[in-house]
Amino acid sequence: MRYRHADVALAVKRLQHRHHRALSQALQPLGLSLVQWDTLRHLANHPEASLHDLAVLTFQTDQSFGTLAGRMVDRGLIERVPGPGRAVQHRLTEKGAELRAAGQELADVVVKSSFSRLSAAQLDELGALLDVALEADPA
Repeated sequence: MRYRHADVALAVKRLQHRHHRALSQALQPLGLSLVQWDTLRHLANHPEASLHDLAVLTFQTDQSFGTLAGRMVDRGLIERVPGPGRAVQHRLTEKGAELRAAGQELADVVVKSSFSRLSAAQLDELGALLDVALEADPA
């Protein structure tokens, strides 16, 4: 079968939608939304990130991420700490780190299941092809 650009774009979107639905369902028993878990995951990889940095990493606007961060601070998942100048940085609390790790275990199961029909070589090839596509100028 010869794939058209639109076919591939739709397949990527469908897979992403499937992952979002499955991850949201898997994270629900932890009391986490997908965007909350994603925030914890990015914060673990980027300690003391600014609100703007986290908004970019989680595909949120600064305003919507600010609201989300406030709720996560209230729940004791993250804390705000003074940064350089007037900047405010964020970091995981112990509770946030525990929920991030528990969520990662669930996410690993979901994603592994999604790609289970691919061989290791196919998975490597898909990853490499997506890297190439992501390097392309979107304009």
